[in-house]
Amino acid sequence: MKVDCLLAGVGGQGTVLASKIIAQTAMNSQSFVRTSETIGMAQRGGCVVSHVRTDAKHCSSAIPKGMADLIIGFEPAEVVRNMEFLKPKGRILVNINPIIPVTASLEEVSYKVEDIVKFLRDIRNQVVFVDGRKLCQIAGSPKVLNVIMLGVAIKEQLLPFSKEEMLHTIQEILPQKLIEQNKTALEVGYCFEKYHHDKEAL
Repeated sequence: MKVDCLLAGVGGQGTVLASKIIAQTAMNSQSFVRTSETIGMAQRGGCVVSHVRTDAKHCSSAIPKGMADLIIGFEPAEVVRNMEFLKPKGRILVNINPIIPVTASLEEVSYKVEDIVKFLRDIRNQVVFVDGRKLCQIAGSPKVLNVIMLGVAIKEQLLPFSKEEMLHTIQEILPQKLIEQNKTALEVGYCFEKYHHDKEAL
């Protein structure tokens, strides 16, 4: 199944690893996959954008503007920054917890995540919001947001894979010592709805 998925976040959120898990899972399903990344000062909290294109043998590795089926946003402002890539009926999965840019902190510029959430609600009705910070607490680590987001994406059928296929990839490419933690993260993401008692508050 052809899927053009763009993942947007900032350095340290595991965006690139998430894209590798998606790509490897697709390849395990005999799909031809292309990927590309844009990493800007990632170690200082800069933007990280990954493109994953499945069944893309005759396509470029970068998703053209207006062609993405799905944006997985690890940070709200990064979703808005990459909206131009989404096709008209594309879907968005976004973590609502912001990471305040250094420039905003230094210049005392406000960052109102509520405004971004409202913006996304107003322009799209195909958005899935998740409280990534809360789900990471439930999973037991702030480092597993990426796998939690993949679990949500599978549950919401935003990606054409089963939980078992994704888990197989995690076991295939991650070090042994990280597998149990990420297995838990995938399960928390997959069951995210039971942890969001008040979805309208997101």
